[in-house]
Amino acid sequence: MTASAYTVAFEGVEARPVEVQCAITPGVPAFSIVGLPDKAVSEARERVRAALTSLAIALPSKRITVNLSPADLPKEGSHFDLPIAMSLLAALDVLPPDSVAETVALGELSLDGTLVPVIGALPSAMAAAEESRSLLCPKACGAEAAWVGACDVYGAGSLAEVIRHYKGQSVLPPAEPGEVTGDPAARDLRDVRGQERAKRALEIAAAGRHHMMMVGTPGSGKSMLAARLPGILPPLEAFEALETSMIHSLAGLLDEGGISRVRPFREPHHTASMAAIVGGGRGAKPGEISLAHNGVLFMDEFPEFPRPVLETLRQPIETGEVIVARANAHIRYPCRFMLVAAANPCRCGYLSDPARACARAPICGEDYLGRISGPLMDRFDLRVEMPPVAYTDLDQPASGESSATVAERVAAARARQAARFDGLEGPRLNADLQGERLEEVATPDDGGRALLTRVAERFGLSARGYHRVLRLARTIADLDGSEDVRQPHVAEAVSYRLALSKEV
Repeated sequence: MTASAYTVAFEGVEARPVEVQCAITPGVPAFSIVGLPDKAVSEARERVRAALTSLAIALPSKRITVNLSPADLPKEGSHFDLPIAMSLLAALDVLPPDSVAETVALGELSLDGTLVPVIGALPSAMAAAEESRSLLCPKACGAEAAWVGACDVYGAGSLAEVIRHYKGQSVLPPAEPGEVTGDPAARDLRDVRGQERAKRALEIAAAGRHHMMMVGTPGSGKSMLAARLPGILPPLEAFEALETSMIHSLAGLLDEGGISRVRPFREPHHTASMAAIVGGGRGAKPGEISLAHNGVLFMDEFPEFPRPVLETLRQPIETGEVIVARANAHIRYPCRFMLVAAANPCRCGYLSDPARACARAPICGEDYLGRISGPLMDRFDLRVEMPPVAYTDLDQPASGESSATVAERVAAARARQAARFDGLEGPRLNADLQGERLEEVATPDDGGRALLTRVAERFGLSARGYHRVLRLARTIADLDGSEDVRQPHVAEAVSYRLALSKEV
């Protein structure tokens, strides 16, 4: 007696189809699982046996072999429990084999037959749609998987419900997508007193997805400004929300099946390991840079991060993806994020204040910021020095523009960028401009070109720095509503680019 069920194995955000073949043959009674399973998959036989016993279904005194095909693909995770149980029940003629073969299943079994939620329901639904099959998953995962909309999704609470569903005794209703969640506690820019130049830089960074570095004394408002960045970013578009949610699904971060339209904002602590930031560890899981995909990665106390961790950011910043290479895994994750870094000017934090600076000033500042390599610093389009906030500013009532007002300008600038590239493949934001496309849309007027040439010669801009100034000037022009990049736009871009430079 043989039967097959279908499930998936995860390779990054991709769900690879896996056929679960079950054969019941004469021989010494045994229950074995083959096909490169990990420990969690190998232990599935005990969970499946106990779950079937709870339903008064006895296993025959024969040899039961479950093969996970393709056999050379590593199988990890407890979500193989349900498809193994279904293939076994189909081989025993408890479930109709044809109906089981038309379904992609995933779910962990408790010993009493209850289905436990698992990660990865959203990419599994995508894989099921590509295979023209329906998806069967734990009820708690149904709302998440239903967002795909291209296949039927059924959520079951237990193995008993699965059996009744396939026998036609009690058909499961199709799952409904979860709620689109927002961020009711968004913080407002009006709360920040002073720091008008930093606010302007934050607006430019949000409009073009440019990387930003803030350096200032403790309490100058660096973290406060960064925390208000999500409030001025436009909501995720539909395809961005689905793409981002697939990564969060693999990390188990989706709340009750709801998909958020708020852009991710990740802020890892400076003690985070390389695997936590870039990805890796057991199962080569996505790291913080991938969890921040289409959103913001805020790294406070930037020089305090280990040097190897900081250097691993250089390639993902340029390519928008990261490849996690391990001995048993070679996983690719998307990571188009906006990096916002914050740092004190030195270890004591008061380099610019002679009355409070330590005895090693100014050498301590050079040593501290020297932990950030030149190639990594070269990737920051905006560099802002934030002075201490005056006490008189703190006594004043909240003033300045609200986040909603700034968000309107950011949305308008991004709309201009989208319209410029409408119908064309490639970049959608100015930070992604490359080669001929960059020269086509960001070449400044004569005055701007002359200014940029003088700056490049005087301060030795690298080729990367030169192009990043052009991208930044293009974003400033978009915020200004200008079709052309003019000299004032280039001048402002240069002022942010050369801040914190030793030559200035």
